[in-house]
Amino acid sequence: MIFKMERPGFLEEGQRVTVTEGELPGSYYYTIDPSLAMSPNIALRDRLKTNEGTVVAIEENHRGFYVTVQFVE
Repeated sequence: MIFKMERPGFLEEGQRVTVTEGELPGSYYYTIDPSLAMSPNIALRDRLKTNEGTVVAIEENHRGFYVTVQFVE
């Protein structure tokens, strides 16, 4: 799952993270604790079954920083 991070330096590759689930009408979103990065809205069918994952990549582009987290489900 890919998360948007506003500023670099808070996470690094290989780091274990926990996420908090938020609920919207018809979808969910996830925040890497403590509010380091946020996921896009996720469809109900793609809801996570676990709240722990590992950072596998951090990329920067013209829109910001993106963190890829792998979850074992």
